[in-house]
Amino acid sequence: MRRWIWQNSTLYFQFMGIQVEFNPDLALRNIAATKNGRKVEECIPEKIEIGATYPFLERGQRNYWLHGEIPLLETAGEGKLSLPLASIIILEARHILDGGEVWTSGTYKVVEIFTDDRAHFNGFTKV
Repeated sequence: MRRWIWQNSTLYFQFMGIQVEFNPDLALRNIAATKNGRKVEECIPEKIEIGATYPFLERGQRNYWLHGEIPLLETAGEGKLSLPLASIIILEARHILDGGEVWTSGTYKVVEIFTDDRAHFNGFTKV
């Protein structure tokens, strides 16, 4: 059985029990979530810098666009997302098993940091 699901700006594909998410952004938690058991890589660093690279970790088998800039968002979970905090490039993404669960880990590079309330992206297009 094949099934496409669009939910909270993420496209999911299910095929024979395999679920893959296609993400137009990288949505990580606030660094304060480490106090509740989240790993540092699941969170946005307290201070990000242009040109710096950072690791990320997301639960699930996720695919990201690798040929350009995507927004870095803060998530509170359940599809609650901030406006873009920065423009980033995913340098690498890989799928791993940890404790029987699939995770996506990798690194991203900060291209630009946003300090205003504009959206800055329209889908994959940076505005």
